[in-house]
Amino acid sequence: MIQTNARAVFNPEGPFKLTTIERRDLKPHDVLIEIKFAGICHSDIHTARGDWGPVQYPLVPGHEIAGIVTQVGSEVTKYTIGDRVGVGCMVDSCGECASCHKGEEQYCLSGNTGTYGAIDRYGQYTQGGYSTHIVVTEDFVVRIPDGMELDAAAPLLCAGITTYSPLRHWGAAPGKKVAVVGLGGLGHMAVKLAHAMGAEVTVLSQSLKKKEDGLRLGADHYYATNDPETFKKLAGTFDLIVNTVSAEIDINAYLSLLALDGTLVNVGAPAEPLPVQVFSLIPHRRSFAGSMIGGIRETQEMLNFCAEHNIAPEIEVISANQIDEAWERVLASDVRYRFVIDIATMENE
Repeated sequence: MIQTNARAVFNPEGPFKLTTIERRDLKPHDVLIEIKFAGICHSDIHTARGDWGPVQYPLVPGHEIAGIVTQVGSEVTKYTIGDRVGVGCMVDSCGECASCHKGEEQYCLSGNTGTYGAIDRYGQYTQGGYSTHIVVTEDFVVRIPDGMELDAAAPLLCAGITTYSPLRHWGAAPGKKVAVVGLGGLGHMAVKLAHAMGAEVTVLSQSLKKKEDGLRLGADHYYATNDPETFKKLAGTFDLIVNTVSAEIDINAYLSLLALDGTLVNVGAPAEPLPVQVFSLIPHRRSFAGSMIGGIRETQEMLNFCAEHNIAPEIEVISANQIDEAWERVLASDVRYRFVIDIATMENE
């Protein structure tokens, strides 16, 4: 087994502590990655605090991973030592079901294997990217394009693909009106991507305090949802609404903003239910949908798209001993717009 330094939580309240975890010895198709940067996602917090179900502790979160290949298994063909690579929210799937054959491994009918907090095919509990190294089968590793900085690449492995996938699936393009609910880690990426795809982009945020940022990032319009006139003015407007908020909102009010055949897709995953009135959908043939991340093929497509269009997340790089503070700031919406851990600081107490 490969000994790896990591930061883990040992109970739902934390705090993070420096610890050692074991990575499996390389199988023939595995690669060993020296992690350089790991993004902090709201999902890390939900999982670690038990919001989405029971957790086995200690837990090492992190599924926005960017690093360098340092060792390869005997049958690896896709990567060589020194390659710049990334790992996102999953590290395996059954590879045999209809979803996997379509390149939609995230919807594996047997359930994909999460980068942390899951049991892999070898019976081991997966641990994530708040660590110095990770071992992953080559089919679940993506290549980071030349010229893309590793610290900026890390959040694309979740925040980037989580918003890119629904925008592509529901056809964000010139002539389409797209609204993004929330301007946070996910929302700011949705704005950048939808703008690059040619859509007319509107941000719907609680207040106007981030309006200047929203317009700078590529939004054409910006409205405050704490103003009741917003919902009257924009009724029946949008072809697609991407809700990035991981908290309970009045989903029926937002459904009223959809045009005929419009879709509201949830990528934020609040712990609370979101009640939907059927008459919010029926009169205008509206749809309420959900979307996870993308498959490996689409994730690579997203990275290439971002490189081509010079798209990168807005990040704040922190040291490993600032993770607890960063989590509290995420919960307080006090980050613009993604924290990234410099893993070189992992061993510093």
